[in-house]
Amino acid sequence: MKKTVVLSLLLLAADWLSAGATPFENAQEPVPRNQIDRLVFGRLERLGIQPANVCSDAVFVRRVYLDVIGTLPTAKEAWEFLQDKNPNKRQVLIDRLLERPEYADYWAMKWSELLRVKAEFPINLWPNAVQAYYRWIHTSLCDNMPYDRFAREMLTASGSNFRVGPVNFYRAVQSKTPEGIAQAVALTFMGERADKWPKERLNGMANFFTQVGYKSTSEWKEEIVFFDPAKTNAQGRITTSATFPDGRTVQLSADRDPREVFADWLVSPQNPWFTRNIANRVWSWLLGRGIIHEPDDIRPDNPPSNPELLAYLEKELIAARYDLKQLFRLILNSTTYQLASIPKKRSAEAEANFAYYPLRRLEAEVLIDALNQITGTTEQYASPIPEPFTFIPEDQRSICLADGSISSSFLEQFGRPSRDTGFESERNNRPSADQRLHMLNSSHIQRKLENGPKLQYLIREKSANPRELVASLYLLILSRLPTEEEWKAAAEYAQLTPSPPSGDTKAKANKNKPTARNLKNRDAIIDIAWALINSAEFQYRH
Repeated sequence: MKKTVVLSLLLLAADWLSAGATPFENAQEPVPRNQIDRLVFGRLERLGIQPANVCSDAVFVRRVYLDVIGTLPTAKEAWEFLQDKNPNKRQVLIDRLLERPEYADYWAMKWSELLRVKAEFPINLWPNAVQAYYRWIHTSLCDNMPYDRFAREMLTASGSNFRVGPVNFYRAVQSKTPEGIAQAVALTFMGERADKWPKERLNGMANFFTQVGYKSTSEWKEEIVFFDPAKTNAQGRITTSATFPDGRTVQLSADRDPREVFADWLVSPQNPWFTRNIANRVWSWLLGRGIIHEPDDIRPDNPPSNPELLAYLEKELIAARYDLKQLFRLILNSTTYQLASIPKKRSAEAEANFAYYPLRRLEAEVLIDALNQITGTTEQYASPIPEPFTFIPEDQRSICLADGSISSSFLEQFGRPSRDTGFESERNNRPSADQRLHMLNSSHIQRKLENGPKLQYLIREKSANPRELVASLYLLILSRLPTEEEWKAAAEYAQLTPSPPSGDTKAKANKNKPTARNLKNRDAIIDIAWALINSAEFQYRH
């Protein structure tokens, strides 16, 4: 494949990172649409920071598809949205995406990272258990299970790890000691790093988990997780009291699972950590950073950048009875979420106060799925675990991989998390030189572009109309139409003949006849596709 520096310069000359007028933002000043905007813009005004303009429709359709379902819009979906004249079309699209099956696929992937859904040899989860765990997470998202119930069911579950999915929370932790379980619970549901707590505070919370029992069965690798009232602590005594993280001590009853006592405290709307943690995490997932940053490092000396905003999100989530889709909907419909990624002034303070949408590289799974969608190709996956459920169908999407041990060289290279710790930072989204070289020069990417049936179909069907061909290519890859400058650069490189003027009847009669010249430019069109997928615009959320 011919890859010239000239081509890259031509096609990326109008790169959206450059200054000046772009197709990536609207000209009008942002206007508050809801209470989120009033709280964000009010703080920005007090700080003397001007928010970015609102993003264009082309940017919005791509952004919201990626943020809600982890999937690029198809060329047809992007085109239909751009042509839609409904003034409320953004709100309509948000509602539609939240009901798409890919919503559960994408967010099951995100939760599987936090909950360590991964088969390991010879300890922890086995593929049978991973599948049960993942199915429960995925079904909970499909059914839009309220988040307080989701947390409670996970913490109080008992039964076979092959049949009762949520009990695998207790088997996927790095240490199955009461202290190890307490640290996992604090990180996942409170956003706190309990390993940094005073020892007395951690031990007090760990007492709620001293009577978690594990019992093997005749089936290899199956284990029953249950409440064992006869189980003693490290001192050889039955635990009779435990202390909540807020300092309140309770007496434990022999006839009630202490996990239930803790869960009652945790999911209470009065709890100072539970609602704050998930409201902050959701904001972080959609806006690129938490109101408390990092989202899993909540502590007294790490205050929120906008306390009123976080308090408002907490209140709205409680009012919605922990319906996370309602929280998504509230944030996605705000002007704050819909700001362009081109700041009026770039500064750390502007970033921390959400004056613009932050640039974020696509996750490894989302990126390879996007490449496969564009080209019509597939990936091959493998697992080191020699058991069932490691065969992956050819059309499997990466965001739907249940087991973190099932992977590919691309996913490993592009920073897919190992699912060992439950920390958000375990995913490495920082670009590297070898990733850049892979996208530029690898035979893996080259084969997708040269042999991908979707690209070949596009070239074959649109070859008689060069302008339509380039427009379709841009819609397919970038979810927008090319600018006039980009069209000219592409036409010059590929030696395409622009579409005939509307009055040229002779040219109109022949417009559907493919010419040898246009068909000969197949390689040039693939080169253009190669340049587009190597642009920051394609590889980043923006």
